[in-house]
Amino acid sequence: MTYEQTIMQIIVNGGDARTSVLKAIRCARKGNLEEAEQLKNRANESLERAHEIQTKLIQAEARGEKSEMTLLMIHAQDHLMNAMTIKDLSEEMIEEIKLRLALETKIKGGD
Repeated sequence: MTYEQTIMQIIVNGGDARTSVLKAIRCARKGNLEEAEQLKNRANESLERAHEIQTKLIQAEARGEKSEMTLLMIHAQDHLMNAMTIKDLSEEMIEEIKLRLALETKIKGGD
């Protein structure tokens, strides 16, 4: 795999993670918590793949294997950081949604 293809894998996996967590929030708002959890798991898997690739690139650089800093690499790092931030925020949002749903159920007399 070329250096550019490796970097593209960070972008693809970061993008997949971001998309998955945004879908998870939408599912949670609709009360579909099981699907939201599955989407969060998918996001975590994508982030793990992206982070593994990033770690390999960092380790290679630490061994003295210099790589060219390109706009593509900067974009990949930006993509990954955005995905990680959105994932963290989505977890907080989904927990708030769960609390709201539980309260609504309790108010309606379902608990």
